[in-house]
Amino acid sequence: MKKLYTLLLLLTLLLTAACRREPELHLYDAQPNETRLIFAELELDTYWDYEIENGVYYDWRSEWFYGWDDEDRRIFGEIGYTLPNIFNIRRYFTGDQPYAPHTRVIPNTIEGRVFQGEFTYGFWDMLVYNDLKLIDGVQSLNFDEETTLDSITVYTNQSMAPARYYAPKYTHAFYEPEELFSAYEQAIDINRSLDGFDYDAERNVWVKRLNMVLKPITYIYLTQVIVHHNNGKIVGVEGSGNLSGFARSSVLNSRRGGDDPITVNHRTRWKRNCDKNGEPVDIAGGRLLTFGICEHACNDIRNWREVKDKHRHYMDLTMLFNNGIDSTFVFDVSDQVRKRFKGGVLTVEIDMDTIPVPSRSGGSAFDAVVKDFEEETWEFPVGGGQ
Repeated sequence: MKKLYTLLLLLTLLLTAACRREPELHLYDAQPNETRLIFAELELDTYWDYEIENGVYYDWRSEWFYGWDDEDRRIFGEIGYTLPNIFNIRRYFTGDQPYAPHTRVIPNTIEGRVFQGEFTYGFWDMLVYNDLKLIDGVQSLNFDEETTLDSITVYTNQSMAPARYYAPKYTHAFYEPEELFSAYEQAIDINRSLDGFDYDAERNVWVKRLNMVLKPITYIYLTQVIVHHNNGKIVGVEGSGNLSGFARSSVLNSRRGGDDPITVNHRTRWKRNCDKNGEPVDIAGGRLLTFGICEHACNDIRNWREVKDKHRHYMDLTMLFNNGIDSTFVFDVSDQVRKRFKGGVLTVEIDMDTIPVPSRSGGSAFDAVVKDFEEETWEFPVGGGQ
């Protein structure tokens, strides 16, 4: 499988110094300096490295049977995160008061890994996040930098897809966010006494190093509905699905999801004759991005028992049967989402020997409601069509 990326950001401030002899080096106010951003490649396993039980770490490959081929890459993109190359920087000077409110922002955009700017003596806050350069030019993310200078909130809007299940305030599902990464550092002390600086003899400069971790604030979920004993009953999917109960927004500075639960719409694809431990199965699969669980900074959580999620998570998609009738299947995946709080595989398995082929003419048929797969119980109440 192709290498997948998350990001580790090492931010190094190289402050140019005028000197007569070592160690009598002095910084001038607003002296130009250089900032280098250095990235390290990590496997997806390294990002999805959290515990699911005490001492048991998550192995997403062991439960992912849908696979990922060239058509999936064309429809969904890469299965994991892709390495950004353009970054936005927001610098906030707070004078001699660390952690003071922001009164002015200095924006910069860089391509590549080197930033060069100017710093005045005092305390600085710095926010770094990736710029979005999209092939089709259509962007789902909206950035709110005007409500307050102390933070930036990012959010998406409603799509045309209806939100049928667990949509407390909204009638429609929301667009997926694009891949977004951020890092934030406060109270960066640029001082005349050079406290916290190291001397770089090769460059003849004093260096202040800040270890800022650039983490995703959008979380990848891989969805798969594994169909056993299908025998041609289900012939495809409508092409889209929904997953409910996730945050509509997130704050770049804290990477904390908002408190407004929504349903996220995403694309799906049908594959026949996949291999599941030697058994041929059909699978409806997909990939989606979300802002994560409401009111959580999921990257700061180590174990799923720390998750205090109060919302239900329902995954729905519409299956197409061989008699031309379609049915919407709804799966409660709340337990899986809470254990995959930083993203991961969401799996539901159904046995078509237990599900009747709908026979009602004139369009859609029943909704099949399936409880969380990990509970190993299945309920298929037949009701009105959607």
